[in-house]
Amino acid sequence: MEARSVDAIPEGPEWQYEPKWDGFRCLLSRDDEEVCLRSKSGQELSRYFPEIVSAARSLRAKRFVLDGEIVVPIDGQFSFDDLLQRIHPAASRVRKLASETPAMYLAFDLLKAGREDVAPEPLSARRPLLEEFAKRRFSDATLFRLSPATRELKDAQGWLASAGGGSDGVIAKRLDLPYQAGNREGMQKIKKYRSADCVIGGFRYAEKLTSGRKVVGSVLLGLYDDEGLLHHVGFSSGIKARDKAALTFKLEAVQQERSFTGNAPGGPSRWSAKRSSEWVPVKPRYVVEVSYDHFTGGRFRHGTSILRWRSDKKPAQCTMEQVKQKVARKLINSLAL
Repeated sequence: MEARSVDAIPEGPEWQYEPKWDGFRCLLSRDDEEVCLRSKSGQELSRYFPEIVSAARSLRAKRFVLDGEIVVPIDGQFSFDDLLQRIHPAASRVRKLASETPAMYLAFDLLKAGREDVAPEPLSARRPLLEEFAKRRFSDATLFRLSPATRELKDAQGWLASAGGGSDGVIAKRLDLPYQAGNREGMQKIKKYRSADCVIGGFRYAEKLTSGRKVVGSVLLGLYDDEGLLHHVGFSSGIKARDKAALTFKLEAVQQERSFTGNAPGGPSRWSAKRSSEWVPVKPRYVVEVSYDHFTGGRFRHGTSILRWRSDKKPAQCTMEQVKQKVARKLINSLAL
């Protein structure tokens, strides 16, 4: 069951609210000694999280199916960077990380209990069953937690306002609907977006020509660290078609041999084999304010949206300090890690 992105938390007695965790969505099933972890896309995850598999076998329940999130707690928050390290081809590396930084499973839905299929039941019935299951089965399981839920809009608004460092928003679910794979209407996600002023340190040309000439396809964003080094932190491709030609002239006029003095852009994206590895450095003269949802590992995790050009701001004012993120400690501490 997947969520549809919306701009605001829906209101009404038909909704239940849950934190949106910053981890890997995972369906966990057990049938006697056989345990399977499967991602939202259907990828088998069991080999990457052997400690979760072992913990699932230790639960005092032989058959069940849970929907939840795999997270890695580090210093009182959930680290997506450490979570990504698990997707590694070497089994020895996975075992080492599983021992040093064990993952945790946050359960937020129950689809099968014993031989009973409860997925057709409405969420208003499934949630109490999940809470009873967790009360009876999770008490001795250090790697399993029940994800909190509320019907109070005020609580959900508080979760959204404090999102960060492990939680990135709120999930709203219809109480009157069964578990429906592929139906996004009964489940909505509301993310907390932030903004930052960034220097344009370069650009990539679009793959297709416009009016017979090359135009900008995306701009490369930079932020300065405490030592004054300019680091590449991400990109934005949300440029209006009517603005591309003028922007191309503007950036080509200030191109130079080098721009980023810290971390620089690498080769093609592993997610897009078509994207060119070639980029054009420019003088760090122009500043844009961008909207983003995640900043981890020294960069924006996803593409950003340009909100406005900041001709009133000096490039040197675009520092890493802007993207330091508070941790949703109260919410995470409620899980009693």
